[in-house]
Amino acid sequence: MESIKEILDFFLHLDVHLNDWVAAYGTLTYVILFLIIFIETGLVVMPFLPGDSLLFACGALAAIDGSPLNLFLLFIVMLIAAVLGDAVNYSIGNYLGPKVFKRDYRFLKKDYLLKTEAFYEKYGGKTIIIARFMPIIRTFAPFVAGVGSMKYGRFFSYNVIGAFLWVAGFLIIGYLFGNLPAVKKNFTLVVFGIIFLSVLPPFLEYFRSRYLKPKAQ
Repeated sequence: MESIKEILDFFLHLDVHLNDWVAAYGTLTYVILFLIIFIETGLVVMPFLPGDSLLFACGALAAIDGSPLNLFLLFIVMLIAAVLGDAVNYSIGNYLGPKVFKRDYRFLKKDYLLKTEAFYEKYGGKTIIIARFMPIIRTFAPFVAGVGSMKYGRFFSYNVIGAFLWVAGFLIIGYLFGNLPAVKKNFTLVVFGIIFLSVLPPFLEYFRSRYLKPKAQ
């Protein structure tokens, strides 16, 4: 229970924790950020880390005058972490193979795998790009690509494009808007909003497929 409270506190007060990290670790903060993005995208058992809101908060912090965090360096570090994370995730899926779909594992839910597989059936290789902006699916998409028949060369192209759009997009939005007075005053609500918008597309897709199926003729 205590660990859940700590994770929730981390989600809701990213701006505070980032400032604490910078004050305590200086340039080593880049290493911490690299590891968080790498673990979220690279380890299929860790799909709940706050990638979207973390990128936004980093961009906002980089925009402050005198901030030790540099926007361009943040982009490079987190882009590399995102690309390497997906590459590792793909390799794990490729190594384990289709047998992972047969049953639940302690840290690997069959339901998540099947939903991601269905996502692939609809969007094909573009899933790697689209999934970057969707928590949970973001973590499972490269794993399922490795389990399936997608060639690594094709996967790598989608991987780089998706990582570039995801990292650059949220960092720039945070940089441009994160320090507006209204945003700074309601940062927790903004984080909730980012999380809500991130999970909305798969929820709508589930609702559409579950309740809006076309009637048989």
